[in-house]
Amino acid sequence: MSDDRSTGGDHPTGDDRSTGDDRSTDDLAMYDEWQDRERMERLLDETEYDTELGMELAEDAQRVVAGELSEAEFEERYHDAVVEEFGQDDRELSIPDEFEDDDGGFRETVQRLADGEDVDRREVMKAGGVAAMALSGSLGGSALGSSDGSAAQAGGGEGEEDTQYGMVINLNNCDGCLACMVACKQENNTSRGSNWMYVMAFEEDAQDDESFLVRPCQHCDEAACEKVCPVGARHTREDDGIVLTDYEICIGCRYCQVACPYGVNYFQWGEPDTPESELDPEHVYDERGKRVDSRPVKGTMGKCTFCPTRQDGKQGEDKVGTTACEDACAMDAIHFGDMNDPESAPNQHLEEYRDEQSNDREDWENRKEHTVSTFRLLEDKGTDPNVVYVGNEPGEHSHQVEGPVTYEDVGLVDNRKEEVLDKGKAANDGGGETA
Repeated sequence: MSDDRSTGGDHPTGDDRSTGDDRSTDDLAMYDEWQDRERMERLLDETEYDTELGMELAEDAQRVVAGELSEAEFEERYHDAVVEEFGQDDRELSIPDEFEDDDGGFRETVQRLADGEDVDRREVMKAGGVAAMALSGSLGGSALGSSDGSAAQAGGGEGEEDTQYGMVINLNNCDGCLACMVACKQENNTSRGSNWMYVMAFEEDAQDDESFLVRPCQHCDEAACEKVCPVGARHTREDDGIVLTDYEICIGCRYCQVACPYGVNYFQWGEPDTPESELDPEHVYDERGKRVDSRPVKGTMGKCTFCPTRQDGKQGEDKVGTTACEDACAMDAIHFGDMNDPESAPNQHLEEYRDEQSNDREDWENRKEHTVSTFRLLEDKGTDPNVVYVGNEPGEHSHQVEGPVTYEDVGLVDNRKEEVLDKGKAANDGGGETA
């Protein structure tokens, strides 16, 4: 797989101009959203907000997660510009425990920011003194809360680890039936053309058989999308590490969309296909009372949510620890659960699969123990994604092909195809306009 920055593409308003089914990974890159800078600039040009600021924030947010730029430098570099553009700056600010000064001034000041108080960001640097200088060189450790009071990431630290929901997706089991995509759409009432996950069929030049890549949001520990959100709408839930969007706060600037390297964000252009009156409130608001589940409202960003109201027990206790896409997968490819719990469904599947592979290879000479190919998408970017794949990762000689089941066969729209993209905002046959 080429590591060139690309725009994968799920956006029917001109964000992806790839052609046909024979696209090379250089044209589509399948899951890396940063290949074509012009596409990303066009995407931001469609909003009322500063395109150049959004591009610079996104690029530096990716540098932060890659460890090339400290959080403190990132915060200081853009604070004035963000306040000037948006009238506020609720981007995430993380500080390590070891840099807290004796009287707690640094942490107290930052906590006031997290609680929504009007504090000059420069007070943070002043309050930290020498600690602030150290912060400029490196960051790590635990994180303070986001604007909703939740921790910036779950897991880590000493002792028992917090819950971190994620997935193990066994690509060797996937048959490309698209049932997971249909179930996601039905569960979340998303508008036609707004696919929160994609099943992509691909082939390698050296082989004839097709393979599949199932791509939901990766719910990263180090989510670049979260670091650029000026209003704190994009955030991580403290209790389970799910990355969510608060639709009641989101202003639709789309900065999160250009910061994400995976191409999983969608902008809701018009009124959604499913009207408000048909939504179940128990499937809209999570246990904190925040509007983060089901489809987004007009003018906001949507993406895969890992079904948070299920995890809160609002859909029934039997739904806790499950997702709609997992329930629909008859091939036992999708496994959702707590990645920090060795007894969880995803970790148990990995263990069982390793055992099966070991038994199958007993007669192989020079067999390595527990040989199972696993990978995480774009892991070298530092995002620390919480989706682990079993199977072969698309390589630099991969190219997408038509799968055994077309999107049209199951009533979906494939927004990556030029014939859909050329329809622009009307790609969903008169329904809610998405990108």
